[in-house]
Amino acid sequence: MIIKAKKHLGQHFLKDMNISKRIADTYGFHNGCHRILELGAGTGALTKFLLDKEKNIDLKIIDVDPESIKYMKDKYRELEGKIIEGDFLSIDLIKVMGKDPFSVVGNFPYNISTQILFKCLEMRNQIPEIMGMFQREVGLRIAEPPGSKQRGILSVLMQAYYDVEYCFTVNENVFHPPPNVKSGVIRLTRNKNQQLPCDEKLFKNLVKTSFNQRRKTLRNSIKKFLKDKSIDSELLSLRPEALSVNQFIDLTILIESN
Repeated sequence: MIIKAKKHLGQHFLKDMNISKRIADTYGFHNGCHRILELGAGTGALTKFLLDKEKNIDLKIIDVDPESIKYMKDKYRELEGKIIEGDFLSIDLIKVMGKDPFSVVGNFPYNISTQILFKCLEMRNQIPEIMGMFQREVGLRIAEPPGSKQRGILSVLMQAYYDVEYCFTVNENVFHPPPNVKSGVIRLTRNKNQQLPCDEKLFKNLVKTSFNQRRKTLRNSIKKFLKDKSIDSELLSLRPEALSVNQFIDLTILIESN
Protein backbone atom coordinates (compact mmCIF):
# COMPACT_ATOMS: atom_id res chain seq x y z
CA MET A 1 0.00 0.00 0.00
CA ILE A 2 1.46 3.33 -1.09
CA ILE A 3 0.39 6.43 0.82
CA LYS A 4 0.72 9.80 -0.85
CA ALA A 5 1.58 12.75 1.35
CA LYS A 6 -1.34 15.16 1.64
CA LYS A 7 -0.47 18.81 1.39
CA HIS A 8 -3.53 20.00 3.34
CA LEU A 9 -2.39 17.88 6.29
CA GLY A 10 1.17 19.20 6.09
CA GLN A 11 2.53 15.69 5.55
CA HIS A 12 6.20 15.12 4.76
CA PHE A 13 7.16 11.48 5.26
CA LEU A 14 10.60 10.82 6.72
CA LYS A 15 12.45 8.37 4.48
CA ASP A 16 15.88 8.25 6.15
CA MET A 17 15.71 5.49 8.76
CA ASN A 18 18.96 6.68 10.37
CA ILE A 19 17.20 9.93 11.29
CA SER A 20 14.19 8.01 12.59
CA LYS A 21 16.43 5.90 14.81
CA ARG A 22 18.27 8.98 16.04
CA ILE A 23 14.99 10.64 17.03
CA ALA A 24 13.85 7.51 18.89
CA ASP A 25 17.24 7.27 20.61
CA THR A 26 16.83 10.86 21.80
CA TYR A 27 13.70 9.97 23.78
CA GLY A 28 14.78 9.66 27.40
CA PHE A 29 11.97 8.11 29.50
CA HIS A 30 11.97 11.24 31.68
CA ASN A 31 10.69 10.53 35.19
CA GLY A 32 10.52 6.85 34.21
CA CYS A 33 7.62 7.38 31.83
CA HIS A 34 7.17 4.46 29.39
CA ARG A 35 3.73 5.49 28.14
CA ILE A 36 4.01 7.33 24.83
CA LEU A 37 1.51 9.01 22.54
CA GLU A 38 2.95 9.32 19.04
CA LEU A 39 1.43 12.07 16.91
CA GLY A 40 1.14 11.89 13.13
CA ALA A 41 2.80 8.50 12.68
CA GLY A 42 2.28 8.60 8.89
CA THR A 43 3.86 5.39 7.57
CA GLY A 44 5.52 4.44 10.86
CA ALA A 45 9.04 5.72 10.18
CA LEU A 46 9.48 6.57 13.86
CA THR A 47 7.08 3.95 15.29
CA LYS A 48 9.35 1.02 14.46
CA PHE A 49 12.28 2.46 16.42
CA LEU A 50 10.14 3.47 19.38
CA LEU A 51 8.88 -0.12 19.65
CA ASP A 52 12.42 -1.45 19.31
CA LYS A 53 13.78 0.93 21.94
CA GLU A 54 12.53 -0.97 24.99
CA LYS A 55 10.23 -3.94 25.45
CA ASN A 56 7.98 -2.37 28.08
CA ILE A 57 7.03 0.72 26.05
CA ASP A 58 3.28 1.33 26.09
CA LEU A 59 2.73 3.08 22.76
CA LYS A 60 -0.43 4.63 21.38
CA ILE A 61 -0.71 6.41 18.05
CA ILE A 62 -3.00 9.18 16.88
CA ASP A 63 -3.28 10.39 13.29
CA VAL A 64 -5.91 12.45 11.52
CA ASP A 65 -5.34 10.74 8.15
CA PRO A 66 -7.66 7.71 7.62
CA GLU A 67 -5.29 6.30 4.99
CA SER A 68 -2.34 6.37 7.40
CA ILE A 69 -4.48 4.81 10.12
CA LYS A 70 -5.42 1.88 7.86
CA TYR A 71 -1.79 1.42 6.81
CA MET A 72 -0.56 1.44 10.43
CA LYS A 73 -3.23 -0.99 11.61
CA ASP A 74 -2.22 -3.43 8.86
CA LYS A 75 1.50 -3.00 9.55
CA TYR A 76 1.48 -3.03 13.36
CA ARG A 77 -0.94 -5.74 14.42
CA GLU A 78 0.63 -5.74 17.89
CA LEU A 79 -0.81 -2.24 18.44
CA GLU A 80 -4.41 -3.36 18.00
CA GLY A 81 -6.71 -0.98 19.85
CA LYS A 82 -3.91 1.55 20.28
CA ILE A 83 -4.02 3.24 16.87
CA ILE A 84 -6.54 6.06 16.97
CA GLU A 85 -7.94 8.18 14.17
CA GLY A 86 -8.47 11.72 15.38
CA ASP A 87 -7.28 15.30 15.62
CA PHE A 88 -4.86 15.77 18.52
CA LEU A 89 -5.96 19.38 18.97
CA SER A 90 -9.61 18.51 19.54
CA ILE A 91 -9.47 15.02 21.06
CA ASP A 92 -10.02 14.45 24.78
CA LEU A 93 -6.61 13.22 25.91
CA ILE A 94 -7.93 11.99 29.25
CA LYS A 95 -10.25 9.60 27.40
CA VAL A 96 -7.37 8.42 25.22
CA MET A 97 -4.56 8.22 27.79
CA GLY A 98 -6.30 8.19 31.17
CA LYS A 99 -4.91 10.15 34.10
CA ASP A 100 -1.48 8.54 34.37
CA PRO A 101 1.62 10.31 32.98
CA PHE A 102 2.41 9.96 29.29
CA SER A 103 4.94 11.51 26.93
CA VAL A 104 4.23 13.06 23.54
CA VAL A 105 6.51 12.16 20.62
CA GLY A 106 6.32 12.70 16.89
CA ASN A 107 7.25 14.37 13.65
CA PHE A 108 4.74 17.14 14.21
CA PRO A 109 2.89 18.81 11.30
CA TYR A 110 4.60 22.19 11.10
CA ASN A 111 1.37 24.11 10.56
CA ILE A 112 0.02 23.10 13.99
CA SER A 113 3.22 22.45 15.99
CA THR A 114 2.79 25.56 18.16
CA GLN A 115 -0.81 24.59 18.96
CA ILE A 116 0.36 21.08 19.87
CA LEU A 117 2.77 22.54 22.43
CA PHE A 118 0.13 24.83 23.92
CA LYS A 119 -2.19 21.85 24.38
CA CYS A 120 0.62 19.88 26.03
CA LEU A 121 1.26 22.86 28.28
CA GLU A 122 -2.31 22.66 29.56
CA MET A 123 -1.56 19.07 30.67
CA ARG A 124 1.99 19.77 31.80
CA ASN A 125 1.69 17.93 35.11
CA GLN A 126 0.73 14.76 33.23
CA ILE A 127 3.26 15.09 30.39
CA PRO A 128 6.85 14.71 31.64
CA GLU A 129 8.48 14.72 28.20
CA ILE A 130 7.78 16.12 24.74
CA MET A 131 10.09 15.22 21.89
CA GLY A 132 9.55 15.99 18.28
CA MET A 133 10.48 17.42 14.94
CA PHE A 134 9.61 21.03 14.24
CA GLN A 135 10.40 23.57 11.60
CA ARG A 136 13.97 24.51 12.52
CA GLU A 137 13.19 28.17 13.25
CA VAL A 138 10.37 27.19 15.60
CA GLY A 139 12.53 24.65 17.43
CA LEU A 140 15.31 27.20 17.88
CA ARG A 141 12.85 29.83 19.10
CA ILE A 142 11.45 27.52 21.78
CA ALA A 143 14.99 26.97 23.09
CA GLU A 144 16.12 30.63 22.85
CA PRO A 145 17.69 32.08 26.03
CA PRO A 146 17.03 35.59 27.39
CA GLY A 147 18.56 38.34 25.28
CA SER A 148 17.84 36.75 21.91
CA LYS A 149 15.68 38.71 19.49
CA GLN A 150 14.08 35.41 18.44
CA ARG A 151 12.79 34.78 21.96
CA GLY A 152 9.00 34.92 22.18
CA ILE A 153 5.84 33.87 24.01
CA LEU A 154 6.37 30.15 23.41
CA SER A 155 9.99 30.37 24.60
CA VAL A 156 9.04 31.79 28.00
CA LEU A 157 5.90 29.74 28.62
CA MET A 158 7.52 26.41 27.71
CA GLN A 159 10.73 27.20 29.61
CA ALA A 160 8.67 28.06 32.70
CA TYR A 161 7.69 24.40 33.02
CA TYR A 162 10.13 22.46 30.83
CA ASP A 163 13.88 22.25 30.27
CA VAL A 164 14.35 22.65 26.52
CA GLU A 165 17.14 21.05 24.50
CA TYR A 166 17.66 21.66 20.79
CA CYS A 167 19.02 18.27 19.72
CA PHE A 168 19.90 18.40 16.02
CA THR A 169 19.00 19.81 12.60
CA VAL A 170 17.47 17.70 9.81
CA ASN A 171 17.91 18.58 6.14
CA GLU A 172 15.09 18.79 3.63
CA ASN A 173 16.22 15.90 1.41
CA VAL A 174 15.39 13.17 3.95
CA PHE A 175 11.64 13.72 3.47
CA HIS A 176 9.17 12.84 0.75
CA PRO A 177 8.13 15.29 -0.47
CA PRO A 178 10.91 17.58 0.81
CA PRO A 179 9.66 20.62 2.78
CA ASN A 180 10.86 24.10 1.88
CA VAL A 181 12.61 24.51 5.23
CA LYS A 182 15.07 22.69 7.44
CA SER A 183 13.75 20.84 10.46
CA GLY A 184 14.93 20.60 14.03
CA VAL A 185 14.44 18.00 16.76
CA ILE A 186 13.88 19.31 20.27
CA ARG A 187 13.36 17.58 23.60
CA LEU A 188 11.44 19.14 26.47
CA THR A 189 11.60 17.58 29.93
CA ARG A 190 9.39 18.64 32.81
CA ASN A 191 11.21 20.72 35.41
CA LYS A 192 10.48 20.99 39.13
CA ASN A 193 7.97 23.84 38.82
CA GLN A 194 4.76 22.03 39.65
CA GLN A 195 3.31 25.48 40.19
CA LEU A 196 4.86 28.91 39.75
CA PRO A 197 5.26 31.05 42.90
CA CYS A 198 2.91 33.64 41.47
CA ASP A 199 -0.52 34.03 39.88
CA GLU A 200 -0.04 31.77 36.84
CA LYS A 201 -2.87 33.33 34.86
CA LEU A 202 -1.39 36.81 35.39
CA PHE A 203 2.07 35.49 34.48
CA LYS A 204 0.77 34.09 31.20
CA ASN A 205 -1.11 37.30 30.38
CA LEU A 206 1.96 39.43 31.13
CA VAL A 207 4.14 37.31 28.86
CA LYS A 208 1.63 37.38 25.99
CA THR A 209 0.88 41.09 26.29
CA SER A 210 4.54 42.12 26.47
CA PHE A 211 5.59 40.09 23.41
CA ASN A 212 2.59 41.28 21.41
CA GLN A 213 4.18 44.73 21.69
CA ARG A 214 7.75 43.55 21.73
CA ARG A 215 9.27 46.77 20.38
CA LYS A 216 8.12 48.64 23.46
CA THR A 217 9.68 48.53 26.91
CA LEU A 218 7.65 46.67 29.49
CA ARG A 219 6.63 49.90 31.20
CA ASN A 220 4.72 50.81 28.03
CA SER A 221 3.60 47.39 26.82
CA ILE A 222 1.98 46.28 30.10
CA LYS A 223 0.45 49.60 31.15
CA LYS A 224 -2.96 48.04 31.70
CA PHE A 225 -1.50 45.83 34.46
CA LEU A 226 0.33 48.69 36.14
CA LYS A 227 -2.64 51.09 36.15
CA ASP A 228 -1.94 53.67 38.86
CA LYS A 229 0.40 51.44 40.82
CA SER A 230 3.67 53.07 41.80
CA ILE A 231 5.98 50.25 40.77
CA ASP A 232 9.66 51.01 40.47
CA SER A 233 11.64 48.21 38.88
CA GLU A 234 14.54 48.12 36.46
CA LEU A 235 12.72 45.29 34.67
CA LEU A 236 10.17 47.78 33.33
CA SER A 237 12.87 49.54 31.32
CA LEU A 238 13.64 46.35 29.39
CA ARG A 239 12.03 44.73 26.36
CA PRO A 240 10.41 41.31 26.93
CA GLU A 241 13.05 39.22 25.15
CA ALA A 242 15.62 40.36 27.74
CA LEU A 243 13.77 38.76 30.65
CA SER A 244 14.33 35.26 32.00
CA VAL A 245 11.44 33.14 33.26
CA ASN A 246 12.36 34.04 36.84
CA GLN A 247 12.34 37.76 36.01
CA PHE A 248 8.85 37.45 34.54
CA ILE A 249 7.84 35.68 37.75
CA ASP A 250 9.39 38.49 39.83
CA LEU A 251 7.50 41.08 37.79
CA THR A 252 4.25 39.16 38.22
CA ILE A 253 4.75 39.03 42.00
CA LEU A 254 5.59 42.73 42.06
CA ILE A 255 2.35 43.63 40.28
CA GLU A 256 0.34 41.27 42.50
CA SER A 257 1.71 42.80 45.70
CA ASN A 258 1.02 46.45 44.79
